[in-house]
Amino acid sequence: MSRVSPAVRSLLRQPCSSQWRKASAVRPSPILMKPARQPVRYLATPAAMPSVGKENIGVYCNPAHDLWVKESGPSVEEVKSGQALKEGEVTIAIKSTGICGSDVHFWRHGRIGPMIVEHDHILGHESAGEIVAVHPSVKTLKIGDRVAVEPSQICGKCEPCLTGRYNGCLEMRFMSTPPVDGLLRRYVNHSAVWCHKIGDMSYEDGAMLEPLSVSLAGMARAQIALGDPVLICGAGPIGLMTLLCCSAAGAEPIVITDIDQGRLDVAKEICPRVKTYKVQPGVSMEDAGAHMSKLAGGALTTALECSGVESSINAAIYSVKFGGKVFVIGVGKPDMQIPFMRLSTQEIDLQFQYRYANTWPRAIRLVQSGVVDMKRLVTHRFSLENAVQAFETSAASAKTGAIKVLIQSEV
Repeated sequence: MSRVSPAVRSLLRQPCSSQWRKASAVRPSPILMKPARQPVRYLATPAAMPSVGKENIGVYCNPAHDLWVKESGPSVEEVKSGQALKEGEVTIAIKSTGICGSDVHFWRHGRIGPMIVEHDHILGHESAGEIVAVHPSVKTLKIGDRVAVEPSQICGKCEPCLTGRYNGCLEMRFMSTPPVDGLLRRYVNHSAVWCHKIGDMSYEDGAMLEPLSVSLAGMARAQIALGDPVLICGAGPIGLMTLLCCSAAGAEPIVITDIDQGRLDVAKEICPRVKTYKVQPGVSMEDAGAHMSKLAGGALTTALECSGVESSINAAIYSVKFGGKVFVIGVGKPDMQIPFMRLSTQEIDLQFQYRYANTWPRAIRLVQSGVVDMKRLVTHRFSLENAVQAFETSAASAKTGAIKVLIQSEV
């Protein structure tokens, strides 16, 4: 207990008179008053930061469907000083970024449903890189850490956030979805909580964790189990990634469809036991569904639709048996026609997915352990400076054979 002087003890015994109040207001006792709490102030510092030299550039599109590379933020000076960092943020030197079909769609069509490109807009949301600056408030990451970037920015207060389904955040800011700029830059500031350590994993694999997360979210919601007969519609990057996951999960038999024989050949390469079905033009959805079901021995219980194409979704509906499920992972046009009475009379569940939540730690474990090997899916690599060529290659996949195109950067 602190010592109190006799003079102060005497004052404490006296009634609280106006003279005492006046005196204390003029000259308060340090013993009786607590110091006011001062706000915590952080000063970002570039201590121990690796060499950062090249200017920051980004890959832009606009409402006129132009695509170009130009200067972006944060600037090299801001990266070196750390002054642009907010509390809880880090700066990542992006090393590898995958081109997603949505990136191509924003470039070529200017929108996906209600998400519209209205100004110059930076693309990209499949990225991994190295931490080059850390705000002093961040204690979980340090300069030099290798991370994969989860491109979500959530409010943390709404019901979806509080119940763990933050992909439905009512104030979601998802990087690369207009108006939020994306990750296709040399340097990006991002919240540390969304930067997942990847250890010695390659930056390419780190970038591929994002599409892997899409597949894992679909697997979880569709409840794929050991021995389940599964149809996968579409052998694009998400379809092939989903094939890898279904194979690892022990689904059997597995059937995969596509209009491109080259992609079906890749599917057979990464999963020799998969049965392939090449979609032919002019075949009705009923007949296509019957062919798919026959390949699986007539026992399809679940279809994972990864293309988002109306005809493919409808064929999947005709492929599954009574009480089956069609789970749509792919993104398609705003309005579609579906065989309602087929769904109704066969009690077929039609479910959908929007991005992912809580998948990244699981994805990292699967890749680090070798349970899922995504390397075969990467077909092309370009430098950040040649990003326009990379997008053209990805968009012309039927001619180029592209599956996953990666854009790489050096600092």
